[in-house]
Amino acid sequence: MNNSNNKHFDIIIIGAGLSGIGAACQFKRKCPNKTFAILEGRSNIGGTWDLFKYPGFRSDSDMHTFSYSFKPWTHDKTISDGATIMHYLQETVEEYEVKKHIKFNHWISEVSWDATEDKWCVIGTDKQHKKAVQLSCNFLLFCAGYYDYEEGYTPDFKGLENYTGQFVHPQKWTPDIEYKNKEVIIIGSGATAVTLLTTMAEKTKHITLLQRSPTYIISRPLHDKFAKRVHQWLPSKVAHFLARWKNILMQIYFYNLSKKKPKQVGNFIKNEISKILGPDYDVNTHFNPSYNPWDQRICAIPDNDLFHAINEGKCTIVTDHIDSFTQKGILLQSGKELAADLVVSATGLKMKFIGGISIKINGKAINPSDLISYKGMMFKGLPNMATISGYTNASWTLKSDLVCEYICRLLKYMDKKGITSFEPTLVAEDMEIRPFSDLSSGYLQRALDKLPKQGDKYPWRLHHNYVKDILKLRFGNIDDKYLRFKYNNT
Repeated sequence: MNNSNNKHFDIIIIGAGLSGIGAACQFKRKCPNKTFAILEGRSNIGGTWDLFKYPGFRSDSDMHTFSYSFKPWTHDKTISDGATIMHYLQETVEEYEVKKHIKFNHWISEVSWDATEDKWCVIGTDKQHKKAVQLSCNFLLFCAGYYDYEEGYTPDFKGLENYTGQFVHPQKWTPDIEYKNKEVIIIGSGATAVTLLTTMAEKTKHITLLQRSPTYIISRPLHDKFAKRVHQWLPSKVAHFLARWKNILMQIYFYNLSKKKPKQVGNFIKNEISKILGPDYDVNTHFNPSYNPWDQRICAIPDNDLFHAINEGKCTIVTDHIDSFTQKGILLQSGKELAADLVVSATGLKMKFIGGISIKINGKAINPSDLISYKGMMFKGLPNMATISGYTNASWTLKSDLVCEYICRLLKYMDKKGITSFEPTLVAEDMEIRPFSDLSSGYLQRALDKLPKQGDKYPWRLHHNYVKDILKLRFGNIDDKYLRFKYNNT
């Protein structure tokens, strides 16, 4: 059923990226009688996977856990390039006939809850037709991601105005940027910086990764031998299930081991790098972070590509602090100057909660930093609303799949019981309020004062454990003491 002309829907999904497309498919599979629309601010599906265009853009999670539970990953690469992921998303959209539910170029500025009618009013602009839009729904799902799509984070570099070369943030990469046979500097040490380094190194005259501090980097096989074997011998869905759970259990084991024995895990990672780079390479300077494993996300690379590029002399790692930009490049605090025709500032993202959309409850504006997370998907005091936020220590989609399953269970429960609205509500108890995330990553620390909070106990505590979430979200009771329901006869 095409609802393109409707103004009211059972469900409105904001965002047509990985989470939004997955949610739409789940609703079609498990709540087929519900009407829904996806409001997408851009002109295409894909979100992150359509936005970024920099060289080598790829996943840093294995695709057997990053793909949807209901659509097997059949491509041969375990760590996939962005174009293949976009193709996978387009296949999913076609298979589940989702595109007819998407309203493109719909930028939403405000959502407002009306308790007298138990519905959300969604207000924004249709940028293609340059007109205001106003829709309504009974349930609102935010799949807008966690960062600002308009611009990334760039530090206030001293003397940048003096630099005569080209300077770009990866989020603003365009096809006309030329780096062949040029001297290039990449500022940063995370997944984006490492991906750019190994991809661009094939064409540059020389490329340098300039990092203030190192990141933990581990190699993953580009092709999963176990997945390949099970796909040869078993039906696709069974093979996908086995490959997925093998990687899930490995992720959980490695994360828990990192938390219990951080020093040993850190030494193991360094030793593995030393085996490839050799005894003469200064691993302690360039690959020895000051924090413990999983205090920040660990960067995954395919088949040791970064270390092979270093051994082949295609790239150099420099660990130092920037003093200032000069006319020709960057002056370091050590006194050394690095020359460059092109500088790429892979310095991170700007976090933005639910796309910066304003929330009002019965006319009163809500401050996101006053909110407290419930089950990692809803918030105290916000009725009939959820948001998808993936794991920090595992694939994003594992959590998004579970959230959508839970929402379908919740909506069916509400229909069965004659419930018109729900609202997560704190029961009087002694609970410590904590920051939204425990990670020490810069992009999170810069935004903590603008983000919701969490508690120190379930269901207000984010534990980032897939197995625990399965037990709680897939099999746990919907009607717990923390959800307040409003029935249609009250």
